[in-house]
Amino acid sequence: MQARLKTDAEIEAMRQGGRLLATIYDGLKKQIVVGMSEIEADAWVAHEIKALGATATYKTSEVNFPNAICISTNDEIVHGIPTDYRFERGDIASFDLVITYKGMKTDSAFSMVVGENPTGAKKHLLSLTERSLFAGIDAIKGPTYTGDIGAAVEKVLRDGKLGIIRELVGHGVGHEMHQAPEVPNWGQKGTGVLLVPGDTIAIEPMATLGGEKIKTDSDGWTIRTRDGSLAAHFEHTVLVTEDSVEILTQL
Repeated sequence: MQARLKTDAEIEAMRQGGRLLATIYDGLKKQIVVGMSEIEADAWVAHEIKALGATATYKTSEVNFPNAICISTNDEIVHGIPTDYRFERGDIASFDLVITYKGMKTDSAFSMVVGENPTGAKKHLLSLTERSLFAGIDAIKGPTYTGDIGAAVEKVLRDGKLGIIRELVGHGVGHEMHQAPEVPNWGQKGTGVLLVPGDTIAIEPMATLGGEKIKTDSDGWTIRTRDGSLAAHFEHTVLVTEDSVEILTQL
């Protein structure tokens, strides 16, 4: 199933919104320090979104998430509700944000180690998960099947012996936060939905140092690894072009 076509003006709005989102992340990475609470990070993001003239999509009626940004720490994978938990040195913190600008949505995520440079298993997890994201992006050479993207992501994660979260997938984005098609982080080349120029999707590999099973907390939002293993999440919104791909959520 294909999403409805976007106008040139809508695509340009996504470019502008994507740059705003990337600007917020550029600042956020400098804000996160040991002792800062998740709630304080959320408040900083909410202020920046408003200052830049955008809207926090999560807090709209489309989603009804209680905060401006999802913050998932350590064994939390995605959709973590910010709490008064204060970051400790060595925590893996993952941030997932969707903003609306001129009526169009862009979506991006990143993971980082708080208070120190990542080493050992944490460095392996973060670097390979991010590398798998760019492998998926690099698989887009104009019209491309979603299976081509998934196969590229899966190869990096499998070669790195990381757990691949299969119950959560990437997706189309633009007019809505989640729209067709689904973009799994595994697959076979030449299968799935054929993406065409003008399509915009969010590619978002999620990986763990352990198993692939997940569970949802009693808050109904926070999703974490079932075995308690550490997780990482990286994501970009991209535009399929005639013969390549354009990353919209980077400076």
